[in-house]
Amino acid sequence: MKKLILLPLLLLISTYTFAQKDAAAKAILNKVSEKYRLYDVVKTDFDFTLDNQQAKIKETRNGTLIARSKANKFKVTIYSAGPSSKADVEQEVISDGKTQWTYLKKDNEVQVNNVDNSSNGINPAQIFTIYEKGYKYIYNGEVKIAGKTYQEIDLTPEEDKQFFKVRLEIDKVKKQIYSALIFDKNGNRYTYTIKGFVPNIQVPDNTFSFDPKAHKGVEVVDLR
Repeated sequence: MKKLILLPLLLLISTYTFAQKDAAAKAILNKVSEKYRLYDVVKTDFDFTLDNQQAKIKETRNGTLIARSKANKFKVTIYSAGPSSKADVEQEVISDGKTQWTYLKKDNEVQVNNVDNSSNGINPAQIFTIYEKGYKYIYNGEVKIAGKTYQEIDLTPEEDKQFFKVRLEIDKVKKQIYSALIFDKNGNRYTYTIKGFVPNIQVPDNTFSFDPKAHKGVEVVDLR
């Protein structure tokens, strides 16, 4: 949980089956992408669970993502675990498209990096369109979750990454991603479940930058 990353047995399917289902998956994903690209800024509330059965680790947090994907800008806020009348910030990851700040409240420290534009990770600003480049995909069919119908699609990266599969559940009616389950090579499973989605919210541009003056005594660790 120290570092927020949307982080893979390879997907074992026959070439024939993949060819049959690829067109269906692409059609569904295209509709999601078309809708998402209508928005300038989106805000989502989500639950995040890290699960590693072998290591007997299971941790859950909730958080908020504000993203202006066209400019590659985002702000992710992770809140502390446990009941609280007021959510306490545990960690923030902020990017203005060029610089990324990772703020750890407990340590009163912010780490500053250049934005990594390599294809190895998943950029939170692109979470709703990650499938558009560098992935193969297959449609698994419809599933029912809490009485709603979702379309399930598995993504596999075409290049070597920290993870080997991403499973998306897409709301059939809203044409929006409901959850993403990421399988990484260390046995971890990361689940992001969308709890709220607000499009075209108005936010000041300084939302996507970190101001050390607003955090008294914060230690700035510049890793650029």
